[in-house]
Amino acid sequence: MNISNVSLNKKVEDKTKEKNNNMIKIIKGSIIAMIITIIALTIYAAILAYTSVSETTMVPVVLTITGISILIGSSMSSISIKKQGIMNGGFVGLIYIIFLYVLSSIISVGFELNMNAIIMLIVAILTGMIGGIIGVNMK
Repeated sequence: MNISNVSLNKKVEDKTKEKNNNMIKIIKGSIIAMIITIIALTIYAAILAYTSVSETTMVPVVLTITGISILIGSSMSSISIKKQGIMNGGFVGLIYIIFLYVLSSIISVGFELNMNAIIMLIVAILTGMIGGIIGVNMK
């Protein structure tokens, strides 16, 4: 083995480690978004239970909470990755929403993919992308 082969192998190893590390950061961003969502939805549920707030506010509030949670999670992951914010943020949103729908399909017998689910998917990916852009550009 000569020096150029060793150098090439080291570069390949470094790239693989970086990709794995970035994926861990993306998953952490998704977990952060889920934790924020759980906290915010718990607060919203208490507000619904103990006040006269109408249940008709549920869809817009859930969409807003989801969007803000993913925005924060994707920003946090992209801050540490420092590049490709759109792609990494979109992955945070996608992982978040896939986990949510897998969990929903396990828990809910009559789970179906409807227009609200499609809107949630779009909101998740777009807010993730925006959060990724914000995170990459933060110093």
